[in-house]
Formats: sequence, C-alpha cells, structure tokens
Amino acid sequence: MSTPFPAPCRAGTARRDGVRALAALAVGVLALAGCAPGPQVTAAAPPPLAALPEPLPAARRFAPRPAPPPARSNAEIAQDVIELAFRLESGRRLARLTRFEGPVTVGLAGAVPPLAAADLADLLGRLRAEAGIEVTAARPGQPAAITVEFLPRRRMQAAVPQAACYVVPAVSSFEEFLAVRGTDRIDWARLERRERAAVFIPSDATPQDVRDCLHEEVAQALGPLNDLYRLPDSIFNDDNFHAVLTGFDMLVLRLIYAPELASGMGEAEVAARLPALLARENPAGAGGRPLPAGLAETPRAWSDAIEAALGARSTTSDRGTAARAAVQIAQSRGWQDSRAGFSYFALGRISTARDTELALASFLQAAAIFRRLPGAAPHVAHAEMQLAAHALAVGQHERALALANANLRAAAEAQNAGLLATLMMIKAAALEALGRQAEARAARLDSLGWARYGFGSDEAVRARLAEIDALAGLRSRQAGG
Repeated sequence: MSTPFPAPCRAGTARRDGVRALAALAVGVLALAGCAPGPQVTAAAPPPLAALPEPLPAARRFAPRPAPPPARSNAEIAQDVIELAFRLESGRRLARLTRFEGPVTVGLAGAVPPLAAADLADLLGRLRAEAGIEVTAARPGQPAAITVEFLPRRRMQAAVPQAACYVVPAVSSFEEFLAVRGTDRIDWARLERRERAAVFIPSDATPQDVRDCLHEEVAQALGPLNDLYRLPDSIFNDDNFHAVLTGFDMLVLRLIYAPELASGMGEAEVAARLPALLARENPAGAGGRPLPAGLAETPRAWSDAIEAALGARSTTSDRGTAARAAVQIAQSRGWQDSRAGFSYFALGRISTARDTELALASFLQAAAIFRRLPGAAPHVAHAEMQLAAHALAVGQHERALALANANLRAAAEAQNAGLLATLMMIKAAALEALGRQAEARAARLDSLGWARYGFGSDEAVRARLAEIDALAGLRSRQAGG
C-alpha cells in the first residue's frame, strides 16, 4: 500500500522543492502496525460517485489571526534566538546582528499571482500587530526595502536549482541578482545592516506555496537566516510542518526589532540583553534552562541523512537506508524532540510502498513523539492523515473517519489548506463507503475551495480526489454536472 501524499522540505533562505509533509495518530491504531490488514469493506458494485460542480469553486483563503504564544521557557528561546540570528544554515557564524533600521516597505513585482497581494497584506498586518515591526506595502512605483518578485519556476531555478523560493540581500530584482551572483555584495555575513532584499517566488506555484514562501522568506529578509530542526513550533525549521509564522516566530522577530537591539551588535551583547527582553515580551516563559549543548546540536550526519531520505534524486533503497540512519542517530543521541519525530516520519514515508508494517509503526512512533511537544499539533495531523489513508485503503472506514475528524481543527488552525482538504476528502470517502451519501457529498464539496488553494489547478484537485477515491475502492467520478 502506498499513500501518494508527499511532505514539504524547505531550506532556510533557499526553500527546496521536495517531498511535502503530512503526518500522525493515537494508540487505537496500534493494531494496524502489528497484524495483517483488515478485510476490504466495499460494496460489490458501488454506485457512481456524485458529479463535481463545473467549474470547481474558487480558492478559499484563511482569515488572518494571531498565533498563540510559545509554550517553551525563555531560557530555551534565548538559545534559539542566538542560533537563528547568528548562524547560517551552513553553520557559518555571523559576526553581527543585522536588521532593517526604521520603517520597512514591501513591494510586489513580476507576474503577481491573483491571491498574492491579499496574502501579503495579511502577513504585513500580522507582522505589525504581533512582531511590532513598522512594515507596510510599498505604493505602486515606490522603491521597496523588500521586493517580492514572481517569475517562472524554470527561470528561477536556473539560478538556484531545486529552490522553491529564496531571499537575497542587497538587491531589488532578479536581473540585479544575476549580475552580482557569486560576489561579496550578496554575502549575508558581510552586511553591516539590512537596507534592501529581494524574495523570488515562482509565479506558477500554488496559492498555498506562494503564501508559505511569503511568510518564510519575508520573515528571513527581516530577521533569522538559519533554520533549526529541533524547533517544534516554528516556520524556521526545514521539516516544513508549519506553513505560516507561529507565535514563536513572531516573538523572535519582536526581539530582533526591540529598541534595545541594533544592527552591528555582537552575539555576546545580544545574548546579555535577551533575558530582560524575554521577561518583558514573554513573561509566561519565566524559569527553565537552555538545552544542554549535546541535545541542542544537530550533527551534520543527521541532516545529510534526512536530506537524502527526502530527496527526489536518490533511489528508494538509498532513501530507506538514509531514513534508517536518521532514526539511529536520533536514538543514539537520546532525542525526544521534533528531530526524533521527523526521523520516524521520514522512515514512514519512505516505507509506505514496500513495508506497510514498518510505515505504520514509524508513523505511530512519530505521532507519539510529536504529541508531547508544544506547538506540534500540525505534525500530529500530518502523521494521522497518513494513518487515515491506510485505514481507508484496508476498509477500516470508521477508523479513517475518526482520524480525519480528529485532525481537521489542527489543519485549519495551522492554515494548511492542502492538509485540510486532504483530510476532508478522506472523511468524504469514508462516509461514502459507509453509505452516508449526503454527509459525504457535503464534506467533499466543502473540501474543494481549500483544495483549490492548496493544490492549485482543477486538474490537481481532481487528481487528489481520484487518489483518495481509489484508496477507498470507490468508482471513478464523472466530471461535470
């Protein structure tokens, strides 16, 4: 059994195309991990599925809402802030803090997708309200501090292969970037302060991918340049479970733009001021200790294993070997954080087509780890979606329905339209198989607007519906009507 639902893998300043993350469940599914699948429960001759509306509904968007504050200690958060602000993903140290000083404007350029301006407006509103940054949309024709340029994916990736979107300092256009590529001018480590930056996003990406790129790359243009796999509650994490800026992310940006800090400050000076800043900005985080160095560090061998496990260029066998290596490193290090959960999640994804029992056991283990972590509800929802898909495929329709229902809220609160639509489609297919036709049709119709946002085209939406209906053993749907 193979569930064709991939998982996202981005990297800091160069978000990579890759497997797209979806993830995890509870003890009731343990039976699936250790025994043969239950009987397939389908009618001998199921009726044709109800036709979909033509055209499909327009894409639905999430209303902006503030994220809950982080639920970790200030001592741990201070450690995270230093690593996010004074390290690059390569491990290279930055000598000084850099940020924009004064008001920041953000402008759109190129072939701007239809929903991008509204999504940017929502993001800027949140940055003002939650991070306290004086950031506004640039007026038409006005030079912007941060320029978001949209261009075809093929052209963008000709400059930075496999990058889904990325941010470059000290330039304002793609042509300018090409002219200075490979020079010290766009070396983050050589900046004294931030004055200009450009974000490049594919104009042919899905609305959700555009929105996700806006959140991560604009945030990194403003602040952190690093990603940390150990963070369960942040978009600054290459596991890509979080799609929009979290409460932790907004706190990090609020700290970086606090009046007590300024461009040019060194790591020690910033570290000395963080405890007082955190006591003021996050009083609920008082107490606690930073992570021991051995737990905080992520060895290169683990990152390489994860990248190989989720990379499209490796063979399935090599990816499985890499995923097992990641699990072994996590176990040897005694991790019980998001890195351990992601190791098992990756192993589950790689194993779905070849070893169902291992895949289910891995998703269950990932879910158990994620469930104990603050801010990891989206991680759990991704894993439980995989388990729900399996339950659907083996005829356990009540279980598939329960799993889908249990995670709809988490997917909506994480503003992940692709995950939300997939869970709704699984719910609809389970209801259909159980003979609850009216409920199934309502759930399926409700999924379509979110699917248009998450997957983009009508063709992609129909393909996802077909995958899920096929898992449930339902007959092909007639288009139109």
